Amino acid sequence: MIQSIVHIALVVKDYDEAIDFYTKKLNFTLVEDIYQPEQDKRWVVVSPPGSVGTTVLLAKASKQEQDMFIGNQTGGRVFLFLSTDDFWRDYNDMVSKGIEFVREPEEQSYGIVAVFKDLYGNLWDLLEFSEDHPISKRIK
Repeated sequence: MIQSIVHIALVVKDYDEAIDFYTKKLNFTLVEDIYQPEQDKRWVVVSPPGSVGTTVLLAKASKQEQDMFIGNQTGGRVFLFLSTDDFWRDYNDMVSKGIEFVREPEEQSYGIVAVFKDLYGNLWDLLEFSEDHPISKRIK
């Protein structure tokens, strides 16, 4: 059996500001931006550079109940984990673009990691796995 997680939905306030943040500050690729007139919404998908795995579906809040989850989809816990092949390159690039890191880089048994906020306040790990970590072998 082969299965995979294709998209992770991220509730956003505005499609265009989210696209701008992810493509210009995190260097993600805009994979799809399709207007769906029957639902008066857009299907917007972004992906980290070079990634062939899970993508992020930017889902604009469409109800008042959804608004309160913008920037807090996991109650303040780290929500998404962005793996890189060069931590310091990406960390320095992100800092130069004004990305706010709330936990400074530190070495862990699994690699090097720092925590940053996206434009709405969701927490992300930026991490580079050590060569001997099981996930490192799966993503290379």
